[in-house]
Amino acid sequence: MSATATPVFKDRIQLPFHFDAAKIYEEFKALQRNQFEYYDVVPMRSPAHLVDRSIAFPPPAEDYADGTWCDWLNNIELESSPYTKSIVEQFQKHATVNLVRLLRLAPGAVVKEHTDPTLGIEIERSMVRLTIPVYNAPGVEFYLNDSLLTMKPGECWYLRLTDPHRIINASSEERVNLTIDIIPNDWFRAQLEKHQ
Repeated sequence: MSATATPVFKDRIQLPFHFDAAKIYEEFKALQRNQFEYYDVVPMRSPAHLVDRSIAFPPPAEDYADGTWCDWLNNIELESSPYTKSIVEQFQKHATVNLVRLLRLAPGAVVKEHTDPTLGIEIERSMVRLTIPVYNAPGVEFYLNDSLLTMKPGECWYLRLTDPHRIINASSEERVNLTIDIIPNDWFRAQLEKHQ
């Protein structure tokens, strides 16, 4: 497990990027995902050996937290979603992008409080997760450190997910977020310093 340092940044920072959530949602709907219960993950960028079965499974690694244990490739879902792909490419100009997913939470579903021990900038050799809300109906509540965080569609947030967080979808509609995991670097730290 990677070492944890004393927090330097706030647990939530809105970054200076804004995207067209309606365009992302339109591409998401075009993927024609099946019905689901509770929680559904649409992979957009994944470990290369899962995307291309001709690529050998990577050897065991001592530390999986930062994603360098394997190569990463775009899934067919991302390749067929040009606007969403352009968002990923925007971040790829500045940082290494690993895992990209669309996360769906069913109406009435609750994600119990938990932590993601490798998704915080204070964790040595880890990734950080950017969250872009795509479709949030009234009644969707995200709590980080027991504090309600309101994220509007199209905004881009860094959240310190090593801290306790939970989600309540009290609406009658699904909630959809785009998440982009990157390896933090000087460019990303500068963004946090400037906007926290």
